[in-house]
Amino acid sequence: MKIKVALFGRSELVDRFQEYVKNHNEIEAIPFIYSKASEARELVEKAFMCDVYLFLECLPYLHAQDKIKKKRLPTIQVAFDEYMILTSFYHVKNKYQQQLSRLSIDVQDEIHVSEVLSELNITDDDIYTYSYKQDDKVDIKNIVNYHKQLFEEGKIDYVLTSLHEIEKQLNEHGVPTYQMVIPKRNMDRAIQECKTIATLNMSKSAQIVAGYIRIKEMEKIVEEKGESHLKELQFKLYQILLKFGHKTYASVLTNNENQYVIFGTRGVLDHITNHYRDFPLIKEIENALDTTIEIGFGLGLTAKQAEDHARLALDACTHNSNSSCYIINDRGETIGPLGVKKHFDTSRLYQALIHKAKLNNELSYNFIDFVQLRNNEPFSSNDIANYYRVTKRSAERTVNKLLTGNVIKVVGEEKPYVKGRPRKLFQINM
Repeated sequence: MKIKVALFGRSELVDRFQEYVKNHNEIEAIPFIYSKASEARELVEKAFMCDVYLFLECLPYLHAQDKIKKKRLPTIQVAFDEYMILTSFYHVKNKYQQQLSRLSIDVQDEIHVSEVLSELNITDDDIYTYSYKQDDKVDIKNIVNYHKQLFEEGKIDYVLTSLHEIEKQLNEHGVPTYQMVIPKRNMDRAIQECKTIATLNMSKSAQIVAGYIRIKEMEKIVEEKGESHLKELQFKLYQILLKFGHKTYASVLTNNENQYVIFGTRGVLDHITNHYRDFPLIKEIENALDTTIEIGFGLGLTAKQAEDHARLALDACTHNSNSSCYIINDRGETIGPLGVKKHFDTSRLYQALIHKAKLNNELSYNFIDFVQLRNNEPFSSNDIANYYRVTKRSAERTVNKLLTGNVIKVVGEEKPYVKGRPRKLFQINM
């Protein structure tokens, strides 16, 4: 499963990062490119289906940090640390032949500069540092004027800046300026941090899936066609389930009640949630056995809970004369029967997603697919997270947009096994 990383940066930095991430197949970097750092504030709003938010520069993060904190987004900045300053000093000295004296430098935290100077045994008498960490709001003009005044007063020969916009403006004023170099090491560390955060968030929503499968009306089959025919059907059923287990990375067992038991996790869960309307396992078994069957799936935070729910789901099948499949999820909510389509107006829903929830075309179509695949059953933010393979927080941001646009409505609450507030259930509002 790929980790979706919202990547905020200038085009040249994004291109460089994309080269580094090519060897990490588990990461999908979704670029959000800006020309001015202040644009990042609005770009954050467009990245609500991502697992991690990665900023390649510190200034864009500072512009967007109020939104980031308010929404509690999982965010990473490429480190602007001692190693970056040391690497930048090396480039200035060896590539541009500048002495490490009579310069001004701007950084987020001046402690990194002090530590590097101390390590290199360089006095800071003629090195001026502007730290914008303490600023309530970063003002580019203030930083530009700080460097420009030092240059005009003859106190410095050049500027080393951490901000691209500073370099551009100072060069226009005729002030020799060099931008700091982001080391590959810092990029690699940011990639690893993205993996760590996303993996941790995803593991919190892990669920166990249990399934019970049995042939319907076994007594009648034995009475009409004999015990040997029933055993033949059971063998065929077992072979089909073994193939299903291999496909979904699940275990298939038998019990003494002439039932088959499936245990799995995300592979089975993904298969179920992607086939609410046309559950192919039922059709495959019916075609091979030429008889009716019953399937009950249960979801839970433990194997015991999943198994209990699977038994309840199997009991729900007894009310149908045909083959059927029900699910009882981790909330104790019954979904089904699978394979029976619930129709809704997709055109009307699309218009509401575009004009009321303000989603773009791709996200609107994706949500319509989500509703169709779930057969228009009630859903939670966890269901969206599982479908889009994003964190729960990302899914909650999508739900908030849909609620604000009155596209969905609250139809109930979850019944979690762990302590905490009940979680809401939603359905399309049409």
